[in-house]
Amino acid sequence: MTTDSFFALMLGSMIALFFGFMLTVAGYRFFIFLLPILGFFFGFAFGAQTVQAIFGDGFLTTITSWISGFFFAVVFAVMSYLFYFLAVTIVAGALGYFVGAGLMQAIGFDFGFLVWLVGVIVGVVVSIGALYFNVQKWVVILATSVLGAGTIVGTFLAMFGGLPSAQVVQQPVRTALASSPFWMITFIIIAAIGAVVQFETTRRWEVDSYERMSGMTGPDEASAGSAMGQTGVSPAS
Repeated sequence: MTTDSFFALMLGSMIALFFGFMLTVAGYRFFIFLLPILGFFFGFAFGAQTVQAIFGDGFLTTITSWISGFFFAVVFAVMSYLFYFLAVTIVAGALGYFVGAGLMQAIGFDFGFLVWLVGVIVGVVVSIGALYFNVQKWVVILATSVLGAGTIVGTFLAMFGGLPSAQVVQQPVRTALASSPFWMITFIIIAAIGAVVQFETTRRWEVDSYERMSGMTGPDEASAGSAMGQTGVSPAS
């Protein structure tokens, strides 16, 4: 490994670890700022895996998978930034998708259309459940803790465990669960600590819902959106 590639790997790993840490312990508090980033990465992985599941290609081995990945990444990131309910839907869907697909692979299924379909179904169920039962805050806390822990463990495995970075991006939760009992326990502990920290630090604090599209359509709509608590945060009543 050359010096340049070593420093590039270390820089990328440090960024991934920082992002994973912020997701794990402060995902809900920094929800507004982290969501477009999380939406981008989830959309990229989901888009590439969709091509992989439908056509049987390897992960990011074709131009089509890269195009699909970037398309979903941009769409998910923009939607997360513009609409609160879509941001919650995407986070909940990411949790359900990665956990559903990860568990299927952990019990022995190779990634393919069936695993992808199970992940999509679980993601849709979790998203609908979060909105229907009005437990968005707790789903966001759980989702960011789990996905953040998966990112942290997956990054360490990519750095020291010899796993390719593409595998970590493709399925961080499954990577953490299936690598070894030690890393699985580490993942569970990190996720649990993150959920407890987020719960304790946001016990009396909630993110205001927002809808930024109205602010782009004219001054009247922008004023109405601002009056509804468009982008701020507020203590929970």
